Amino acid sequence: MGWGRGVGQGDNWAPCAPPFVTVLGFSALKPAAAPAVFSARQFRDALGMFATGVTIVTARGPQGEPVGLTASSFNSVSLTPPLVLWSLAHHTSALAVFQGATHYAINVLTVAQRPLAERFATRGIDRWAGVAYSEGASGAPLLQGAAAVFECANRSQYVEGDHTIFVGEVLHCTHQGGSSPLLYHGGMFYTEHPLGSISPQALRPAHK
Repeated sequence: MGWGRGVGQGDNWAPCAPPFVTVLGFSALKPAAAPAVFSARQFRDALGMFATGVTIVTARGPQGEPVGLTASSFNSVSLTPPLVLWSLAHHTSALAVFQGATHYAINVLTVAQRPLAERFATRGIDRWAGVAYSEGASGAPLLQGAAAVFECANRSQYVEGDHTIFVGEVLHCTHQGGSSPLLYHGGMFYTEHPLGSISPQALRPAHK
């Protein structure tokens, strides 16, 4: 489950992380790994049962070129300060770009942007040909028509397993109310089928 394929950037470029980016590893806190009793395929299929939205994460490369990839690993972390996270596989050729970028943007896609989701998950093509976007305050490309856009400072990075987890501090965000989201579940795209509003009781914290 999940997206995060490379964007064809040279693997030899490995910039230093900006001074405020913290790369953390907690090896001393990790318990001994027990042998898995399931296959990688079984694990991926089980994860695929968790429906997610679909995003395209964008930044500027070392020569100022736009870089982007499709990712479904986006999630919120904190309201104060406003933090979000996403993760990227270590085999992705764009990893060094995002590790070295001071800022990036997370573009949440609408159902009408399914072609973009597929394009930015495809290797060996010009992903940006004909794509409408503007430049954010930090320089990261912002896709036109996105359901929501989060412009982030590259606050911290955590290496876990075969992925790096990126935590971004949101500097600016916008959204289009009423947009129909692009959803990903079980290896297929979907959109929503509203079931009605959530009751006030359901919104109350479970411990109160």
